[in-house]
Amino acid sequence: MLLFYLFLIITITSIFLAIKKQRPILLSVPIAALFTYAVVEIALVPAPFLDTVKFIFSLR
Repeated sequence: MLLFYLFLIITITSIFLAIKKQRPILLSVPIAALFTYAVVEIALVPAPFLDTVKFIFSLR
């Protein structure tokens, strides 16, 4: 639940700053945070990184 609130704060902050500073590139911050989180979670799997990625994408 903590991660949910963290991502919610990141999203709200980036939306607020994007509107205030008129920089739409700030809206990519939550997407980058989610991508980074996913890469870290994949890296925590005790199998080799590429084997883990292949396994995830081979699931149907």
